[in-house]
Amino acid sequence: MSGPSVAATVDEVHRLVLDDPAVAEALDGSTLASTVRRTAPLLSPAEVAEVVAAVRARATGYGLLEPLLADPGVTEVMVNGAGPVWVEREGRLVRTAVEVDAATVDRLVARVLAPVGARADRGSPMADARLPDGSRVHVVVPPLAVDGPCITIRRFTARTVALADFAPPAVVDLLVKAVADRRSIVISGGAGAGKTTFLNALAAHVDPTERIVTIEDAAELRLPGDHVVRLEARPPSVEGTGAVTVRDLVRSALRMRPDRIVVGEVRGGEAIDMLQALNTGHDGSLTTCHANGPDDALRRIETMALTGADLPLVALREQIASAVDLVVQVGRAARGARRVTAVAEVERASTSPQRVRELVRDGAVIAAPSRPPRRRPLVEGEAA
Repeated sequence: MSGPSVAATVDEVHRLVLDDPAVAEALDGSTLASTVRRTAPLLSPAEVAEVVAAVRARATGYGLLEPLLADPGVTEVMVNGAGPVWVEREGRLVRTAVEVDAATVDRLVARVLAPVGARADRGSPMADARLPDGSRVHVVVPPLAVDGPCITIRRFTARTVALADFAPPAVVDLLVKAVADRRSIVISGGAGAGKTTFLNALAAHVDPTERIVTIEDAAELRLPGDHVVRLEARPPSVEGTGAVTVRDLVRSALRMRPDRIVVGEVRGGEAIDMLQALNTGHDGSLTTCHANGPDDALRRIETMALTGADLPLVALREQIASAVDLVVQVGRAARGARRVTAVAEVERASTSPQRVRELVRDGAVIAAPSRPPRRRPLVEGEAA
């Protein structure tokens, strides 16, 4: 059982690992156990093994967070400064038995950010990174984080989620047909509602012969097609240079001969570039945004586009009405399950705020799309 002597030995041996390269290189061998015995000769074999395991956890990987990240049921890990670590499991927040001290949190911040060349300090107190497995990490440190550095890890799951996990068969059929008809779709929902997961599921129904260019802040999409080009934005370097934004990538994608463009999330001025892409032949494109419903999603796109272009409001509304066909709202249902809560068609209103027409309500299809499909014209000799 752990005791004060074991905890003190862990601290002492970990300091030796940090200071002595020879010890650090032997973390996987017997040298570390020998170091523990020299440091605390009165420890029992079981306690020596416990210290070795604790030091390895501190010195490699993500330390005390490793068991949580290895748990397939955990979708998010949250470190709120020193103290208990929280996780999201099956849509619910759960306090774990894992506790971290201030020094451990500082080490975790450095371990997460250093491999990607990012940093978080008083001069630049927020940072984003992507773990090797594709999980997203967001870090906030003092002075913005008043009670100590905060780390939020959004787990990447390789598990394929089907549309049937989000909606009943009639709604799935409507959405699959919308993709086949090359309707441009915006997926909206709150944080953690499953927008990216749903986007993956929806994009799986794109014709695999089509060339798709995906654009994301942090690459999470895993589309199954044979011709998928993945682009990822790049934050500025520690010198504040070299940033490549989502808006830059949208413009670049237009020069890459895409059949469809998939933007992981529109958050700002790139909304206008996305609208222009949809209005210049890139039908059937997909994107997501944070919104409380279909009406709110269109208002948000309007606001974001206004930050990226000096256009009259009437002209912008005409672009939105022409570019976006459907808005699909996803959210949490009972017990944390993610579900399609609404599907709406954008009506062609240009001089007033966009109106939507409900197609799905309470999980039931109540209407069919009235706008014509956007299928590509057949090439001569191509089968219908």
